[in-house]
Amino acid sequence: MKTNRYLIMAFAGLVLLNSCGKKYSETKPEYRNITETVFASGALVPENQYNLTAQSDGYLISLNFEEGDIVKTGDLLAVIDNKTYDINLQGANQLLDIANSNLSPNAPALKQIEANLLIAEQKMKQDEIQVERYKKLYDANSVSKLEYENVSLAFETSKANYISLQENYKLQKQQAEQQLINQKTQSAINQVLQGNNELRAVIGGKVYNKFKELGDYVRRGEIIAVIGSPSNLYAKLSIDESSISKVQVNQQVIIQLNTDKAKNYKGMISEVYPSFDTKTQSFSCKAIFTDSLYFLISGTQVQANIIMENKDSVLVIPHRYLDFENTVLVKGEGKIKVETGFISNEWVEILSGINENSEIQVANK
Repeated sequence: MKTNRYLIMAFAGLVLLNSCGKKYSETKPEYRNITETVFASGALVPENQYNLTAQSDGYLISLNFEEGDIVKTGDLLAVIDNKTYDINLQGANQLLDIANSNLSPNAPALKQIEANLLIAEQKMKQDEIQVERYKKLYDANSVSKLEYENVSLAFETSKANYISLQENYKLQKQQAEQQLINQKTQSAINQVLQGNNELRAVIGGKVYNKFKELGDYVRRGEIIAVIGSPSNLYAKLSIDESSISKVQVNQQVIIQLNTDKAKNYKGMISEVYPSFDTKTQSFSCKAIFTDSLYFLISGTQVQANIIMENKDSVLVIPHRYLDFENTVLVKGEGKIKVETGFISNEWVEILSGINENSEIQVANK
């Protein structure tokens, strides 16, 4: 028991010695004029940026640009060798020629029906004359009723045959017209698909990135280059989900480029994007520069402070004096929980818990 008592006393002495040896910095809360900001990081992005994307599979047999080149709308930038589209277009055009010939005045199917129609018409007219003749004979009791009815039946049959051939002609012509429409459509589609072998600039701009070289095999959907405005770049900023509700359009922004942190650029929030970015696990917004930007390199990393509000005469403490669970160490009182308002990297706004006369401490590291 005596041994245990000595051990406890020795341990307490070590704790007391360690506590007495720890040094603290002290300060008091003070009133300051502060600017509430939200920190954001991001990168420079060109306006009207888009990807020049392969629309077919094949080898690049022509590549007419380099990184940094300025291209105009409609410029031919690359050609992909995909003979499948060429073959399909050739076949579609041949079928289109056949469809056109099936509607020409000398189309075999229509000519055959026209010939049959002429014969059927002549037969119908002859049978009609025969009916009129037999009608007179029947009225004069020169032929029997059965003979008259047989002649009348022959006329009705030839008439029905003639009408049927007329309908057949219309149907044949309609089918030929439908086939022509289908082949025109298919030919136009294949014309568009063949055009996918040629990649042109959708919007003029500067080539910021080139991902493929002449002779490379590309698949549909692969990015060949990135093009955007040569002189108008903006900052795409990532915002923490706890702060996004504070960010609004037209708020001022102070932006620093990582390439020159000594210089601040003024900007403005022009758009808050309506979706969560799963890659960065953050929300995003667009900040345009109101100052002239001379460093025009896409992808340059930036840091920004979005100005929420300017506050006058606010009670604050240095950020490092705030401990876990919003507590501060008050001299002679121990840890006290405080209610905080605005928190920045440097200052913490104190709403309640301590006042300007409280002496607060933090252990020196």
